[in-house]
Parts: sequence; C-alpha cells; structure tokens
Amino acid sequence: MRFVDLSHTIEAAMPCYSGTPAQTFRSLASIGEHGFAEQLMTISSHTGTHVDLPSHILPAGSSLDAFTVERFAGKGVAIDLRGLTGGMITAETLLPFRDLIQNSEFLLLCSGWSQYWGSADYFTGYPLLTSDAALWLTGFHLKGVGVDMISVDAPESADFPVHSILLQKEIIIIENLVCPPALLHSPFIFCGFPLNIVGAEASPVRAVALIEG
Repeated sequence: MRFVDLSHTIEAAMPCYSGTPAQTFRSLASIGEHGFAEQLMTISSHTGTHVDLPSHILPAGSSLDAFTVERFAGKGVAIDLRGLTGGMITAETLLPFRDLIQNSEFLLLCSGWSQYWGSADYFTGYPLLTSDAALWLTGFHLKGVGVDMISVDAPESADFPVHSILLQKEIIIIENLVCPPALLHSPFIFCGFPLNIVGAEASPVRAVALIEG
C-alpha cells in the first residue's frame, strides 16, 4: 500500500485566508538551555489543509464533538478538473463522474489550483463549485468534499452558499488540499483526521490517500 500526502506544510510564511491573522511560532525551550525543545504555535483553526464542520457556518450546526473519528476516513475518488473552462464547476461538469461519485465517500475536486500555493494568485480566480452542483452532490452518500483551493465559495461571498448547502447535510469540507496527478480517477482510501478539539468549527488535518499496490 502507498501513502500519498495531500497536505500543505504548516509554516510561518504560508498563505492564510484574507483577514485571518498569520500563524506564529515562538521557542519556549531549547535543548541547549533547558535540555528539551518546545515551541508555542499560534494558528487559526482554518490553517493550511483543514476541515470545515457545520458549526463553521450554521448557527445550530454540529461541532467536531458530534463527529466520530470514522467520519473523517473512507473510500475516495479524485476527479480531474484541470482542463475546466469557464471557471465554474457545475452539476453538468460533474455528471460524467456520477458512477465514481456514487461509489465513494469522499470526493476530491482537483483543479490544479494548488500550483499557486504561496502566491497572491492562489486567493482569486479559482474555479467555483456552483450551488446547483453542491445541491446535486447532496444526493449521494458522501462524507466529505475536498478541494485544492482556498474555499468552495467565492472570496467575496457574504453568505457562503456552497458551504451552507453541504454543511446542512453534514458533508464536511476539506480545503487547501494537494492533488497529485497519480491520484486522479483511481480508488483510494481518504483520511483527513482533525485535532480532537472540543467545540471546534474547523481544524487543520493531515490529509492522506492510501492506495493499494
């Protein structure tokens, strides 16, 4: 079995969503002075590759406490949207992949946008999942939808319609993934385990694909 890392590294200079304070790292102890090393990390719950839970958007939405650990792992498929024209991921865009989605618990939408990670271009112009596509996806038995982009909604969105549609059905959202071409259109086991934070509306995850052979 092969393990494929789908996560961005967490570091001081990494990008973060507009308005979110930058992450900081400060040494608390060093081996030379204290005999052990320790650091203080200040990060947002939406830092890097992370999962969004219903309480992120919905006033009465479930927080992390309501989700058992198996809700963050299952059969996955990554579909290739790198050739998408028009910048919109519609239900018609996804229709040819119906059978793959039907047999999966996690759908990863791989647009290739992660190539812009670390640059200003990453935050604007990325392909958008439309509300009709999100609504269509709620008709499947999905545990989660993941994207290799900063968000499933437009950066200027005020009401976050795609987040709302998916999270109302308790379909978790994984953002800022890395989607290597070797992953596309082949079955794998997706794992994206959050930190076990009481009341969390989101958490960084170490997203991994487990591929047979």
